[in-house]
Amino acid sequence: MEIALDRQAVARRGKRLEYFTMAWNSLEGLVAVVAGARAGSISLVGFGIDSFIEVTSGSVLLWRMSVDADLQKRERREKLSLRIVGICFLALAAYLGYESVSDFIGRKAPEHSIPGIVLACVSLVVMPLLSRAKRKVGNELGSAAMHADAKQADFCVYLSAILLSGLLLNAALGWWWADPAAALIMVPIIAKEGIDGTRAKGCCQ
Repeated sequence: MEIALDRQAVARRGKRLEYFTMAWNSLEGLVAVVAGARAGSISLVGFGIDSFIEVTSGSVLLWRMSVDADLQKRERREKLSLRIVGICFLALAAYLGYESVSDFIGRKAPEHSIPGIVLACVSLVVMPLLSRAKRKVGNELGSAAMHADAKQADFCVYLSAILLSGLLLNAALGWWWADPAAALIMVPIIAKEGIDGTRAKGCCQ
């Protein structure tokens, strides 16, 4: 009985983390997409879309946690949650690859984006903290989906660093190609997460 109550408390903590993550990613995605569209930055737009996919990830994870006490439903939703998120990431990887190559071919130079630079810096602080908290909950629940969500926060840190590099190189040195190059570097990272998700593969497996 006490173990069941402890598990419910951990599950509630996990839900609070997901609500915060969804709110943060919604704001992050909106700022990134709007700033990216105004600056003509494919890496910034891609980063924003990634944030919206993570909102989807949070939604399906909350759906999974709503049946945490039911082992059979929990396992079934666990796999479905991972696959839904995986398909979203594969779609994003394909979009980024296509748009990045198009920008290279067309030599499309994005404008400087101060909001994008600030956003990437803030994300580099917030996401590692979220990842650590989610990994702890995932360990306590034995949840591959929560571990996968923590892993998404980790690679959001990588994406933030890549994004920041591209934006700074463009702003400081006028290297227009740094933006589509940053987006192309994101593609294999995002695609790998998508492939792992469609195979219902979490970091515990």
